Amino acid sequence: MIQTLEWTDQGVRFLDQTKLPTEETYVTCKTHEQVADVIRNMVVRGAPAIGVAAGMGIALGVNNSKAESVSDLKRDLDQICDVIGETRPTAVNLFWAIRRMQEKFERIRVWPIPQIKRTLVEEAQRMHAEDIAANQAMGRHGATLMPSEGGVLTHCNAGALATAGYGTALGVIRAAVEQGKKIHVYADETRPFLQGSRLTAWELMKDGIPTTVISDNMAGAMMHQGKIAAIIVGADRIAANGDVANKIGTYTVAILAKEHGIPFYVAAPISTVDMACPDGGHIPIEQRNPKEVTHIAGKQMVPDGVAIENPAFDVTPAKYVAAIITEKGIARAPYGQSLQKLAGTESAVEV
Repeated sequence: MIQTLEWTDQGVRFLDQTKLPTEETYVTCKTHEQVADVIRNMVVRGAPAIGVAAGMGIALGVNNSKAESVSDLKRDLDQICDVIGETRPTAVNLFWAIRRMQEKFERIRVWPIPQIKRTLVEEAQRMHAEDIAANQAMGRHGATLMPSEGGVLTHCNAGALATAGYGTALGVIRAAVEQGKKIHVYADETRPFLQGSRLTAWELMKDGIPTTVISDNMAGAMMHQGKIAAIIVGADRIAANGDVANKIGTYTVAILAKEHGIPFYVAAPISTVDMACPDGGHIPIEQRNPKEVTHIAGKQMVPDGVAIENPAFDVTPAKYVAAIITEKGIARAPYGQSLQKLAGTESAVEV
């Protein structure tokens, strides 16, 4: 399994996704500030991986604290969480991880400081293991929705690289292939950061899953030609009503899917569902560096002075989503009810 990130004795080790697919190199962070930079600069990306990275960054920061009292340690924890929380605004898993670490601290703050530090490190490692298990469960549920053979389109990267391992949308595809389904993946290149052509294609090629990269503006033509039997994507935040924030361009794919009668599925852990967010209009959309649009491989591709828009995400209304696949089961419309039920259940169901 691809090791996206891991806790080591030297620090938190990340596969540098900005160097893929041509270089497989790793970055080891020794401070929480370095972890924040890694998240902000997309060395690690994908909502579930960002959540685990945040947990590990907080644990690393607390572990490095020189505080001699629990109250001082709490002060340091709050400062660490502020630094981590300012990195990526759209991915709700980031804030889920921060809350989880804060709540864990509150439950154990009467313990000796060395034990608090050890326990927070263990909590971050537990989040890592839980994410992989959740992805594998998601894969088992979602594989039932995949065609027995044919093309499956995906946008951006929702694979092992976007998680602690195995993947969400690509985890579903992996599970379907493991069950013997003959799937050919069409990966949108996903401009401007090229997560599809750089990352999705790289990890599926490693797994030996047939993959074709297409430019984003080819998706409609592929559907019209009958090459696409299903579409599956990940998510960075899902509102309580089922509206889905995912990489910019996902909304376009969903509309094209609706026009062509192709099911459009979303795979994401329950931690990505934000029941406090009523609808997609309340999801903050991150604006990224214009250079991601203006330059490719360091070469400027647009005239000087031209205006640039670079939102990292768009929102797909729930009406375009055929099902939302989670580790706890599959949700269907009306999502306001089904997501609430899944969020509160301990067992796998379809609702």
